Amino acid sequence: MRRRPPIPPSPLPQRDGVDPVRIRLPQGGSWRTVREHLVERLAAGPGVIDGMLGDGLIVGADGRPVRPDTAYLPGMFVWFHRELPDEERVPFPLDVVHHDEHIVVADKPHFLATTPRGSHVAETALARLRRELGIPALSAAHRLDRLTAGLVLFTVRPQERGAYQTLFRDRLVRKEYEAVAPYSPGLALPRTVRSRIVKERGVPAARETEGEPNAVSRIELVEQRSGLGRYRLTPETGQTHQLRAHMSTLGVPILGDPLYPVVSGPVPVGDFRRPLQLLARALEFIDPLTGHEHRFASDRVLGAWSAYDDWAQ
Repeated sequence: MRRRPPIPPSPLPQRDGVDPVRIRLPQGGSWRTVREHLVERLAAGPGVIDGMLGDGLIVGADGRPVRPDTAYLPGMFVWFHRELPDEERVPFPLDVVHHDEHIVVADKPHFLATTPRGSHVAETALARLRRELGIPALSAAHRLDRLTAGLVLFTVRPQERGAYQTLFRDRLVRKEYEAVAPYSPGLALPRTVRSRIVKERGVPAARETEGEPNAVSRIELVEQRSGLGRYRLTPETGQTHQLRAHMSTLGVPILGDPLYPVVSGPVPVGDFRRPLQLLARALEFIDPLTGHEHRFASDRVLGAWSAYDDWAQ
């Protein structure tokens, strides 16, 4: 089988910790010029691509601007920086828990996305860390929901990222979460919840359905007071919204959850009240490169447990 040629390095530097967009021109098609393909593919609006080409903002592998009449060449790469959205800054600190030559472990606040996606680009944990630590090659080894706070593992060297991603894929990382939710005297805990969770593209909430379980969570009550419980959640699998869905199914949905048990709509931009009371408390694993046994823990305190009235207001 014929192998694709290697991807050349980007000729453009990062901007605000965000990588430029890279596009490989596909095989086939009837485009005569690179411009024709980009206009059709990107649907950026009338005149946008022509303006970028005219200003020399779209470049090839050699760093030279692509001209409006540059012939279409299948397999060719082009790069450009997208216009960054006007983002609301998340006014909470992103703390570095650990930093060595291989990894960075950060304690992410609520409302901060892990990596650039959709309308969250420069105001993400990855982009912030790249800027603050001066590590352009920093990458995320896994993701944490934007509304969830807690520990996220990043890799310093691109060639080592796969080794750490494999730990998560093969379930060799022990993850421990903490949540605040209603206390139910009739709910027998601890227990292990098993179900099949399906997350459809474009649908905000995941749903549980019949079939072979693909989501397993250990739920424990740590303490309770005033009708609230503080729970320890240990997922054995990593399905989208797994812990949130399982807590809702048990009748104790996590406080501040806009999706479970009822979808109330997205959290408005700039609304930092009542954060989801879910925290990625600890990460534990054996380093695949050094053999060192790591255990990292977040020092964050969930607001609804420490000061419920302040959180609720």
